[in-house]
Amino acid sequence: MISDLADRLGLAPGARAIIINADDFGMCHAANSAIVELLDDGGADSATIMVPCAWSPEALAFAASRTDLDIGVHLVLTSEWRRYRWRPLTGTATTLVDADGFFPPDVVSVEELASEADVEAEITAQLQAALDAGVDVTHLDNHMGSVYGLLTGRDFLAPVLALAARHGLPFRLPRVMEGADAALARRLEQVGAAADALGVEIVDRLWTHPFEEVPGESYEQVRDGFLALLRAVPAGVTEIYLHPMVDDDELRAVVDFAAVKRGHELRLLADPLVRKAIADEGLVRIGWRALRDLQRSPVA
Repeated sequence: MISDLADRLGLAPGARAIIINADDFGMCHAANSAIVELLDDGGADSATIMVPCAWSPEALAFAASRTDLDIGVHLVLTSEWRRYRWRPLTGTATTLVDADGFFPPDVVSVEELASEADVEAEITAQLQAALDAGVDVTHLDNHMGSVYGLLTGRDFLAPVLALAARHGLPFRLPRVMEGADAALARRLEQVGAAADALGVEIVDRLWTHPFEEVPGESYEQVRDGFLALLRAVPAGVTEIYLHPMVDDDELRAVVDFAAVKRGHELRLLADPLVRKAIADEGLVRIGWRALRDLQRSPVA
């Protein structure tokens, strides 16, 4: 069952609204080049910056210069690649690092070892760094889902939602998940109620397509899968997140897998067939700023 979010946004009854978000802005120059291109030409509706990463200054400077665009903060508690890694803004004397002093590469380590106080301090620092850089932050989301508690049941949603409420920012959290078992459905209902109680706007659902590439998979196969996803979008507000990047030497030196897929996602969001499908399906494209405006409205 969907919420009344689309109605409160002033959309037509039964509207199928989508937000196409480009994750991992600031991770590397290959990500920045792709995402700037897509934001400029309308291929993406929004993006979120990984503030602790080495290339975030470039992304932050762009975002500060383009406050007309919808750019948020991609809250980071993990560092997943082998050759290129990043550390907490709050330092290494914390439960947020592994033996090498970096964020851990996996979500399980975060759920099992991180203290809530350290998580709260770090996500606060990441948002504040973006604000201090002059970014008109429109929303928050989370890298690799490390705050959701999906693997061990130990989540960090309380400090995230409190941060979002304090700054009047919506947060990437789906109300429903297709195929969820009864326990997960109940949990989504509980965290949705917690967001509502704090006045934090969340979307009806959160979609993507497979993160890892399939060996031998062509661009056309990736595109056809994405077109099928677009055609299946139901009524309500759905965020579709992707990780578009330029498939170049830098990206291949950074990531351990899926460089080709990242390049496909850049091509995908600029593909006339994808844009035609969005138009043909009557999908309504919106940005996170609309949710932020609603959240900050005195009648929200």
